[in-house]
Amino acid sequence: MSKDMTNGKPLKLILLFTIPMLIGNVFQQFYSMADTIVVGNFIGVKALAAVGATGGISFFVLGFIMGLANGFSVIVAQRFGANDEEGLRHTVGMSIVLGAAITLIVTIISVSGVRILLEVMRTPADIINDSYKYISVIFAGTIATIAYNMISSFLRALGDSKTPLIFLIIASILNVILDIAFIVVFHMGVEGTAYATILAQAIAFGLCFVYTKKKYPILHLSKRHFKLDKEIISNLLKIGIPGALSSSITALGVMILQGTINQLGSDVVAAYTAGTKVEQFFTMPTMTLGMAMATFAGQNLGAGKIDRVKEGLLSSVKLVVAYSIIGGIILYFCGGLFTQLFVSADQMNVINTSKEYLSFVAAFCWVLGLLFVYRSTIQGLGNGFIPMLSGAMELIMRVIAAIVLSGMFGFAGICMASPIAWIGADVLLIPYYHHMVKRLSIQFKAKENLLNEVV
Repeated sequence: MSKDMTNGKPLKLILLFTIPMLIGNVFQQFYSMADTIVVGNFIGVKALAAVGATGGISFFVLGFIMGLANGFSVIVAQRFGANDEEGLRHTVGMSIVLGAAITLIVTIISVSGVRILLEVMRTPADIINDSYKYISVIFAGTIATIAYNMISSFLRALGDSKTPLIFLIIASILNVILDIAFIVVFHMGVEGTAYATILAQAIAFGLCFVYTKKKYPILHLSKRHFKLDKEIISNLLKIGIPGALSSSITALGVMILQGTINQLGSDVVAAYTAGTKVEQFFTMPTMTLGMAMATFAGQNLGAGKIDRVKEGLLSSVKLVVAYSIIGGIILYFCGGLFTQLFVSADQMNVINTSKEYLSFVAAFCWVLGLLFVYRSTIQGLGNGFIPMLSGAMELIMRVIAAIVLSGMFGFAGICMASPIAWIGADVLLIPYYHHMVKRLSIQFKAKENLLNEVV
C-alpha cells in the first residue's frame, strides 16, 4: 500500500494520494460537524455556542500535537525516499517516544489550565460551564488524538493515504451513532459529544494499529529502534517543534479573535461557530493538497529530485486557484443554507451573522489555499522555521485586524481579520519557497557535478 512518489507524473501522483486523504479529512471534519449539528439541534443554540467557544483553545492544544506528528512524518518520508529502511524504523521509534512524552506534559497542563483560559477569553457566563465540561473531556483524551494522527502520518509518509481513510470512515460513523446515543438517549449534554469524539478516535487508532502490524513489515519495530539517538531526536525536533508551534501560534491568534467575539454575546458566538464549520469544510480540499505536498516534497528531497518538487508545487497551485474560485462562488451564494445545518431556520439573527462571515471567507479562499500548499511544501523540504514564522505573521496580522477593525466596523471587522492574516503569511511564504528551491537546486547540481568528476 506504500507509494514511491519519486517516479511518475507529479500531478497524477499528488491527486491519487490526495483523494483518499481528502475523503478521510472530510470524515474527520465530520467528527466535529456531527458534534455541533447534534448539539445545535437537540440541545440548543447556547450549547452550540458553548462548544464553539472552545474552538480556539482546542486548536491551540490539539493543533500543537498534530503539528508535531506531521513534522515527524516529514523525516520519515525523507528516509523512505532515500530507501533507508533502518533509519526509517529508528525515526518512527524516536517519534513515538517523543510524542508520548510531549503528549503527557500537554495533557496535564491543558486539563489543569483550561478553566482559566476560558475565563481569560471572557467566555459568556451563560455558556462557560458547558464549555468547560466539553473541552476538559477532549483534552483528557489527547492521547487518543495523537496516537491516531501519528500512525496516520507515518502511513502517509510511506505514500499510503487509503488505510487511514478506511478506519476513519468506520470511526466517523461510530461517532455519529455515539453522539446521538449519548445526547438524545442518555441525556449526557455537551459532555456526551466529547466522549463520543474521543472514543471514536481511539477505535480508529486501534484498528489502524492492528492493520499496520499485519501489513507493514517496514514499520515493525524492535527494542533497538527505541534506543535514544541524539541525531535523530535533533532532526525530529528541528522539524516537529516548529511545525507544532506554527499551529499553536496561529491558534493563539484565533483564541484572541474568539475572545473579541465572546464579548458580542452567545448568539454571535453561535453564528461564528457555524460559519467556521462551513468554512473548514469548504477549505478542506486545499488543506489536504498541502498535506500531500509535504509528503511529495519530503520523498523527492530524500531522492535528490528537487525539479519534481517544483513541478508538483506548480500543479498544486493551479488546482488550488481553480477549486477556490468554484468553491468561493458556492460559499458566497449558499452560505446561509449551510448554516441551517447547525441551527433551526427560525434563528435568523444567527444565520444572517454567519452568512456575513462566510461572504468574506468566500472572496479569499484562494489566499488560504496558497498558504496551505506553500507552507506544507517548505516543511516537506526540511524547513520548520519559516512555517513557524508564517504562523507568527498570521498571529500578528489577525490580532491587529481584530482589535482595530472590530472597533471600526463591528462584526464585519472581525470577519476581515482572518483573510488579512492569510495574506500576511503568503507574503512571507511564497518568496521564501522560490529562494529555497533555487538554493537546493544549486546544492544538488554541485553534488552531481562532484560525483561525475569522481567517476
